Amino acid sequence: MKDIRATVRLQFHADFTLDDAAQWVDYFAELGVSHAYASPLLASRAGSTHGYDGIDPTRIDPEIGGEAALERLVEQLRSRGMGLILDIVPNHVAVGGSENPWWQEVLAWGRDSPYADFFDIDWQSPDPLLKGRLLVPFLGAPYDEVLTSGLLKLAYVPESASFTLEYHEHRFPIDPRRYGDILRHAEHEALHELAVQFDGLQTRLDAYTSVGELRRQLRHALEDEMARGALSRALEHFAGNSPAGAERLHALLERQNYRLAWWRTASDEINWRRFFDITELGGLRVELPEVFEATHPLILRLVEAGWVDGLRVDHVDGLADPRGYCLRLRERLDLLQDKRPADVPGRAALYVEKILAEGEHLHTDWGVDGTTGYEFMNEVSGVQHDPDGAVPLRGLWREISGREDDFLAEVRQARAEMLDTVLASEFEACGLALHRVARASRETRDITLGAIKRALKALVVHFPVYRTYADEHGRPRQDEPFFQQAMTGARDALNPPDVAVLEQLERWLGGEAPRDCQDDDVRSLRLRAMTRFQQLTSPAAAKAVEDTAGYRSTVLISRNDVGFDPQNFCVAPAEFHTASAFRHHHFPHSLVTTATHDHKRGEDVRARLAVLSERAEAFAERVREWRSQASPLRRDVPSGMAPSPGDELILYQMLLGAWPPSLEADDDEAMGEFTERLAQWQMKALREAKLRSHWLWPDEGYEQACRAFLEGWLAEPGRRLALRTAARELDLPGAINGLVQVALRMTVPGVPDLYQGTEYWDFSLVDPDNRRPVDYAARQASLGRGESPAEAMAHWHDGQVKQAVVHRLLMLRRHSPTLFAEGDYQPLHVAGDKASHVLGFMREHDAQAVMVVVPRMPAKLLEGTTLPHIPAENWGDTQLQVMPAMQGEWRDVLSDSTLRLREGTIPVGELLGAFPVAVLARDDGAARDG
Repeated sequence: MKDIRATVRLQFHADFTLDDAAQWVDYFAELGVSHAYASPLLASRAGSTHGYDGIDPTRIDPEIGGEAALERLVEQLRSRGMGLILDIVPNHVAVGGSENPWWQEVLAWGRDSPYADFFDIDWQSPDPLLKGRLLVPFLGAPYDEVLTSGLLKLAYVPESASFTLEYHEHRFPIDPRRYGDILRHAEHEALHELAVQFDGLQTRLDAYTSVGELRRQLRHALEDEMARGALSRALEHFAGNSPAGAERLHALLERQNYRLAWWRTASDEINWRRFFDITELGGLRVELPEVFEATHPLILRLVEAGWVDGLRVDHVDGLADPRGYCLRLRERLDLLQDKRPADVPGRAALYVEKILAEGEHLHTDWGVDGTTGYEFMNEVSGVQHDPDGAVPLRGLWREISGREDDFLAEVRQARAEMLDTVLASEFEACGLALHRVARASRETRDITLGAIKRALKALVVHFPVYRTYADEHGRPRQDEPFFQQAMTGARDALNPPDVAVLEQLERWLGGEAPRDCQDDDVRSLRLRAMTRFQQLTSPAAAKAVEDTAGYRSTVLISRNDVGFDPQNFCVAPAEFHTASAFRHHHFPHSLVTTATHDHKRGEDVRARLAVLSERAEAFAERVREWRSQASPLRRDVPSGMAPSPGDELILYQMLLGAWPPSLEADDDEAMGEFTERLAQWQMKALREAKLRSHWLWPDEGYEQACRAFLEGWLAEPGRRLALRTAARELDLPGAINGLVQVALRMTVPGVPDLYQGTEYWDFSLVDPDNRRPVDYAARQASLGRGESPAEAMAHWHDGQVKQAVVHRLLMLRRHSPTLFAEGDYQPLHVAGDKASHVLGFMREHDAQAVMVVVPRMPAKLLEGTTLPHIPAENWGDTQLQVMPAMQGEWRDVLSDSTLRLREGTIPVGELLGAFPVAVLARDDGAARDG
């Protein structure tokens, strides 16, 4: 088996199981990937479609086949010399419902549960109703309304001899030390005696371990029919649909380790860490050794057995100590190296899902191989956007939407909103943690909670990255510029007294090393506050940037995606080269991708939309014309005109970007499917923007009016044809951009990751659209026909030309693994009137070399063609400088042509004359088609 060379990301669920994937291993092998890259496989909630809502880290999810099916998949992969990378989720697990046994134990026993410290719970809440208790905000209506409705049903569970409250899919266990409160209502002597014994548990230190015997006795007593009848009648005493029953049930609940609450209370009052604002996902304290050991045995066993060759750590920024976690996991993986089978790579790879902001690099001292590649997705997208389109498109946005085009201003406003709404409880917890630090010293005891919260909010609002990584040693030097950037913005936003508080926060949050503090208690408080802060800025960034501003400020929506820098309209070629060289030097084995399960728009949707940057003025005129034609479709609803001008402009962009080259305006069935997909995207976009609708308080009238606008536009033949005409203009340049993305991803430093099914054109939208079933049979059939990229170009609309390019380049990587794993990176130099339309580089290692030359901003160069291929004559005098290392004979891997380079220059038209992109290899052993 080879090292990780190229991956295919697969999303597992009940409708695509491990056995389903095993059927297509031969196809993946023939395509050229070395490893399947699996979504989380550990047991998750019933019906989970993604696996990020785990409930039990000790077993493989039975819905996808369990461990036996995993073994079959691994055997199939290994039979083809392939391996498996596994996505793991150390940050959180699913809570609520009834499926997570650890969470159920915490609800039942509170702080006395052996799992109480597994979850990040503040047991010392200042709220008297939550002192030593958890807020459990899973009720669908206010507490008293649910209590008196009768929907909360007290029940006995024979299998476990326990009592629980049933509410829809939820099960809220009753503390065994309070079973006596129930059993006393049973008119049965044996049950009364057991009530006294259960009461005794309240004073026993070994209550958790000794309760088993009492449960056995309870189960035995209830073998008697009279006892069962008595208990049944006793439970009826707690029926909430009668005043007396509701009072008894309330009294019982007041004695539990949790406080049941309406779901809307979570944002303001929850006293445990969630994943972002998702109350169904509870944060784990994996920084604790006992939690790490409890959550990783199966994962490490799979690595040791050689079933898994690499791990992808989900949401590393959610952890209390990302660096410490990665180093611990790296150490454990390295200890397994000599125990792994001889026919698999000895060293298991380690990747982190990390979103890097502008100017930010992954820390090099974490012991990881790199990221999952979001930053490369941003670089490729950016280099395909024409900088000349920025001014007219920003002007169009301001003109139509009435909003400013300053993306960072939108982000700051969104951050403030998040702290005031969906993340208010997390913000409050961080403020309280800092206030405890202030109260612990005479010098700072007069700093009020209010002042701390004002300074803290200004700091988080201006934070330019997801988080920093301060620890007991203080703030890493690499993080300092970002923290100081936030301090500068916060100072300008605060009054002078609060600026003084801000300066104090800077010291507490890593400006001073907590280890230097002489008082152990104060040091502990500082570390806790620092952790709270760093676990606050990350979700604040995600909710504000990806999920809010990204839908509010859409100058060109192709620049708004996960891991992108939307404030930068484009990326210059020099920046692309710098990023590639940095990756080669520091993280040569990092994943590089252009599509993921998290993307908001498919890679070829972005490729098409990038073309609008080249035709900005024409697009602006079209939009003005369409808006005039659409006047009859708009509706006046209570919240205002629907759709809003901004939402209408975003919709036009998405219609053009997602319109496949094969979609015809007169195909009613296909248009109906397209309309429905767009409608689902539209509803999510409206709620994510949080301007006219919201996930927590949706404006269904506005949403329905927006859907009617979309359907009305696409229903009228004339308007539909106008859209088709505009979409057709994006087809050729969009397809070229799509092929360029493939060529770059397959050849730059890093390990290329192929998202499931995207070897054909990817016109998917935000999830769940990007997780639709993949027709692997069709892909296997087209690959089996063995068409060359040039042959597939004749029917390029179906996307098979993209597959052919993927295949050829993966074959090149298969036959020249060292070149791509270790080869250096050298930008190529281009001159001439179309030089800005070319991107090129060379990679070289020993006798092997590959040279990549691709077009950028192709729309203006396509005159005289009906194919996505720039005619050679349209390149004019554009020349590539031939460096000494480039001289010699080369073979174009995609067109099968040969080329001899001599000193001087070579016309770009000659390099790109046979195929839209050129990947030339200098090595007789590089296979053409495997």
